[in-house]
Amino acid sequence: MRGRETASGRWEKNTYIDYEMIQKAGAFSVCPLFRGPIYGGWEQRLTDVRGEWMREILQIATGLSIPFAGTTLGAAMVFLMKNEMNKKLEKLLLGFAAGAMIAASVWSLLIPGIEMAGEQGKIPWVPATVGFLLGMSFLLVLDSLIPHLHLDSSSPEGVKSGMGKTAMLVFAVTLHNLPEGMAVGVTFAGAMMGNTGITMAGAFALAVGIAIQNFPEGAIISMPLKSSGQGISRGKAFYYGMLSGLVEPIGAVITILLTNLVVPFLPYLLSFAAGAMIYVVVEELIPESQSGEHTNIGTIGVAMGFTLMMVLDVALG
Repeated sequence: MRGRETASGRWEKNTYIDYEMIQKAGAFSVCPLFRGPIYGGWEQRLTDVRGEWMREILQIATGLSIPFAGTTLGAAMVFLMKNEMNKKLEKLLLGFAAGAMIAASVWSLLIPGIEMAGEQGKIPWVPATVGFLLGMSFLLVLDSLIPHLHLDSSSPEGVKSGMGKTAMLVFAVTLHNLPEGMAVGVTFAGAMMGNTGITMAGAFALAVGIAIQNFPEGAIISMPLKSSGQGISRGKAFYYGMLSGLVEPIGAVITILLTNLVVPFLPYLLSFAAGAMIYVVVEELIPESQSGEHTNIGTIGVAMGFTLMMVLDVALG
């Protein structure tokens, strides 16, 4: 599609780059990633478009890598702590992660999805309801099929397999991280489109919030592996902890690609990611933070995580 010249002689932005049009008429055209007009000769315009494209890609790549960095830094705690993680601290961190995910699901995913559905002329609560339930169901199916083992548990879940305890612990955290990657991907996709009500600052706020709650998750997977009595070195424990977070940027990229293909379904995808995250909170994080003694510490962690994520989203979004 081509740009249109206004009364002032300036060209309005449009949807895709038309190189033939730029060469023949010097008209203006742009991809949705490059919001804003470019002026001058067509050679300079093409250079500017390429530069803007590279800046946009770098910005998105940075945002998608932030949650993974949180997991990696958390896993690196295995080099700093001599023994297994203190149970009180573990409950606090689990509760913190649960609170952050609940707040992110509401302010960064469900509310933007409901508002976007209304702007598209849909009944606002329908995409939120359908997407949320599908997200919960999707994680339920994965939880039932993928062999994994939760912390402080000796009974594997999912289909029976010959995998060892270490692999199943990593799979458990990987299953947990998948919806977080989807959430980051769908918010960045919405921010890239520019007309969804989701800002780039809001997408970065979600990425930072998930990175903060990924920090304890990385520690929670690497520390028990080191102290599990299976002869796992600190380096291997760090590697497994970091590996569990790799699914997040991969899931985010896949979600972005899918979102660009099905733009009208973005409200459903936002709610889908929210449902998947809430499933992880209810199925895993809250039960583990409330097991045994000192359950009030896990509750305090929920309050801290929820408050911090809410402030980040409202202040930056």
